[in-house]
Amino acid sequence: MAKILVVDDSPTEVHLLKAALQKGGHGVITATNGVEAIETARNEKPDVILMDVVMPGINGFQATRQITQNPETKHIPVIVVSNKSQQTDRVWGLRQGAADYLAKPVKDQVLLETIRNVLAGGGKHAP
Repeated sequence: MAKILVVDDSPTEVHLLKAALQKGGHGVITATNGVEAIETARNEKPDVILMDVVMPGINGFQATRQITQNPETKHIPVIVVSNKSQQTDRVWGLRQGAADYLAKPVKDQVLLETIRNVLAGGGKHAP
């Protein structure tokens, strides 16, 4: 069981992701924006972060870059989970340091497999 930080400003998305993760046996903590995500990553040291992109203030790309470049949190893999599904978005997310990029809506099985893969050291998935 992994401790997973879900970062999304949509309560509906948080609920859906949290339900899928808990069904998969994972513990879930949440943040609703990029600033909170950075702080929570530093304080809680989750095993994986699921990061939305479009959020008020610091967006998910900016938060991912800060998390993956900070010596305290750079070991935490970030999986971008976003409505932004263009190839350029995927490439940009991976360039910010994301371990993987999934487009919403994401199927529970794909989400759990991606997390398993990233925890095992894989990543850079671009379906």
